[in-house]
Amino acid sequence: MVANSIALRLSGMFTLVALLIFLLIGGALYQQVDRGLGLLPGAELDARYSVLESSINRFGTPEHWSKLKLLGEEDKRIRFWVVSSDPSYEYGEPDAQIRAFAEGPTGKRDLRLPGHDYPFKVLVSQFAAKDQRPALRFMIAIDTENFRATQHHLLVALISLALVGVILAALLGFWVARIGLKPLGKLSDEAQKLAPPKLSGRLQLSPLPPELSQFVNSFNATLDRVEQAYSRLESFNADVAHELRSPLTNLIGQTQVALTRGRSAEHYFEVLQSNLEELERLRSIINDMLFLASADQGSKATKLIESALADEVATTLDYLDFILEDAQVEVRVHGDAVVQIEKAHLRRALINLLSNAVQHTAPGQVIDVHIQVQAHQVTIGVTNPGEAIASEHLPRLFERFYRVDASRSNSGANHGLGLAIVKAIALMHGGDVFVRSEGGGNTFGITLPV
Repeated sequence: MVANSIALRLSGMFTLVALLIFLLIGGALYQQVDRGLGLLPGAELDARYSVLESSINRFGTPEHWSKLKLLGEEDKRIRFWVVSSDPSYEYGEPDAQIRAFAEGPTGKRDLRLPGHDYPFKVLVSQFAAKDQRPALRFMIAIDTENFRATQHHLLVALISLALVGVILAALLGFWVARIGLKPLGKLSDEAQKLAPPKLSGRLQLSPLPPELSQFVNSFNATLDRVEQAYSRLESFNADVAHELRSPLTNLIGQTQVALTRGRSAEHYFEVLQSNLEELERLRSIINDMLFLASADQGSKATKLIESALADEVATTLDYLDFILEDAQVEVRVHGDAVVQIEKAHLRRALINLLSNAVQHTAPGQVIDVHIQVQAHQVTIGVTNPGEAIASEHLPRLFERFYRVDASRSNSGANHGLGLAIVKAIALMHGGDVFVRSEGGGNTFGITLPV
């Protein structure tokens, strides 16, 4: 957990940023100072030479030339050499190395002398003969050790300051990050208090930074959805228990009664027939729940076939012919469209929609099926005449086991999963469901993508 600490990550990023800044600023500063220090020896040589040049040109006799001995006593860093064909005009006791160096080109050059770690910067100049003085080579040199030492001290100082700055940036960055993340820690403490079944609490810490406020709003919205899903799950579990308990109770009761004393073969046959109906109902509930569980896992309709929806409705009506005849209900189909569907699934959805409509339609009335193409989708709406459904029930009619009638009327014929299966099939095709209650009719339907 320490390795993944946000505070440590932020501190590390602060450290890298500080290191980069120090490297850029320090490197630029060092280059500027190094360039300036590199020019100083040459500048000092030029300054001293400009002072001595006129004096050297005035001295043309050995008597006057002897006065140049005072030049070397001013600064121990400075050295002078004069190389000439006449030893009386030479100065600085030039050895073979100095003489060889003097024969080179005039101007500024570096000269390494024994016993010195750093080179001398030397200005070599040529003076023409004058009076008794022959032509000579005049050299003025300055030791660069002090300049190099200054460069070294500057580099050490910059590196030391950079290290201190980076360490301070890391420590301060960690401290600032810890302070900045305190609200997040409080939010974490509050979030840990939220656990099922007590999901009504919400994160209420304020004031918060804009980033955390957005997170809190999203988190609270997620809690709303989780609470709703948890409530639906509890209701679903209760409904499942109720739906499964009824047929099981019937099975057990009828079997116990049949076993209390001897019965005729005809009576046992009736009991077995009744038990079979309850078992069929149990199997239907379990199969529907397995289908919905598969749909919840994101199953999609894959065996798509281009088909006319009016033909599919007609096939479904043929299947429900006896149910429609018993209910004395007529169905009229309006419109048509050709879409890609998985026939078995869509027919199952149509059977559920039409069965639901028949169940709530009085004898002698008409159910209308409207197939319409709208923009990029096709709608199939099944409308049956009947009492208006209260608006608070409409959003929940496609939920599992949901019934408008709280007394669970007709639960023996319906186990409350029909419309939920319709919604699952619509979603498997990339569509959706809708419901309207207006104008004396109730319309349940699905939308399919074109």
